[in-house]
Amino acid sequence: MKELGHCDATELASMVRKKEASPSELLDLALESAQGAQGELNCFSSFFEDAARKQIKDGLPDGPFKGVPFAVKDLGARLKDQPITSGSRAFKGTISEVDAELVKRQRNAGLVIFGQTTSPEFGLTTSTESALYGKTRNPWNIEHTSGGSSGGASACVASGVIPMAHASDGGGSIRIPAACTGLVGLKPSRGRVPMGPPLSENWFGLSTNHCVARSVRDSATLLDVTHGQEPGARYIAPPPERSFLSALDIEPGALKIAVWNTAPNGVKPDKDAQAGLDATTKLLSALGHHVEEAGPVLDGDALGKGMMIMVSSFMAAVADEREAHFGRPIGDEDFEPVALRFIELGRTIPMSELVKTNNAFCEAAYQMEMFMDEGGYDLILAPTLSRAPVKLGVLSLDPPDFDQYGVDVSSFAAWCPVFNQTGWPAISLPLHWTPEGLPLGMMFGARLGREDLLYTLAGQIERAAPWADKRPPVWFG
Repeated sequence: MKELGHCDATELASMVRKKEASPSELLDLALESAQGAQGELNCFSSFFEDAARKQIKDGLPDGPFKGVPFAVKDLGARLKDQPITSGSRAFKGTISEVDAELVKRQRNAGLVIFGQTTSPEFGLTTSTESALYGKTRNPWNIEHTSGGSSGGASACVASGVIPMAHASDGGGSIRIPAACTGLVGLKPSRGRVPMGPPLSENWFGLSTNHCVARSVRDSATLLDVTHGQEPGARYIAPPPERSFLSALDIEPGALKIAVWNTAPNGVKPDKDAQAGLDATTKLLSALGHHVEEAGPVLDGDALGKGMMIMVSSFMAAVADEREAHFGRPIGDEDFEPVALRFIELGRTIPMSELVKTNNAFCEAAYQMEMFMDEGGYDLILAPTLSRAPVKLGVLSLDPPDFDQYGVDVSSFAAWCPVFNQTGWPAISLPLHWTPEGLPLGMMFGARLGREDLLYTLAGQIERAAPWADKRPPVWFG
């Protein structure tokens, strides 16, 4: 049988249908690889072997991914009777009482969920490091971050354990890990993919769920079987005109693409990121697209402040809930230093600041729309990261210098949050590697509801500049 790591999920499912492999055989291979990856990369927080074997024994639905091993992130995806800690010591030992709607849809697609991947505490930073689980390492260089907050997902997929894994994104947390590890990472539109129950939105609607994957077709197929309004949802993304998978076969024609090389907070790409941007621009031009430097004029200060206020108010509410649960004040043994600072701020900000935050995000969405209309642009291109994946420790939630941490975290992936703030979809593609051999993804953004256009272009790029054969030094496939 072909090695697990050399197949995407679509091919593995085809092998199951043709009886070239059984779901149990694929699960055995995934578990074996996962143990190796856990020892080397520290990318799993829990394993659900018994539940996975029961899932197979009970009979798998005849979905597009029937029999394919899969892992969910320890943030934003609840499995009944399994741990859910959100990477926080304050929630150690917490067991979910329900299945997330997304998990139900993943299982209905035939996916066999056998494990849970690491996340930093509540996704508060762009590197997957936590006091609860430790540091998750990048298979391209184990001294460097695999990104955050879906860094456990990206590490296990990039190292060949499984071909795709669940991920979530509130400010770049699908795209950043994908960019750090050479994977495909699409953040869907607001309201596209379920978030609950019980809550159908997180971070005031900025956060969304999907996956990191090695192939564009896996990402598109998974979105086909998981998107759609969930019970209780107050928002829903515009319905697609066609399946997302079918969009891959459409020739996009000559698109007009804006190259956005200065982020809203003034950050510019370093030489590595600029080299990737230049190479991507050259590739797009060779494919017949019109590419020009341009970017929307946004209030970077208001957006940055708004992100801080939104996250702080969320963490203050989390802390209030934990204090009620514990019957005591929370402390250093519960939350990490950066989280505690967010909590402190969230308990002191005036309520009017939340309104100003929402207004700033709405204004950014309007300005983005006007930019696209006035320039006649179809898509926006920017580097997912301003620089190559940093070393572990730089972006941890226990920094030696809080001021420097603020600079480092706000500059690492400065273009990503605006697509959460506006609700627009964006995709990171593995289109550049630095001279030191580290991946550095490039990001395309589209208007609300236009994941189909992103997949159409991504399919064309994947055919023109395939990345499937690139393998990191740490490989378990």
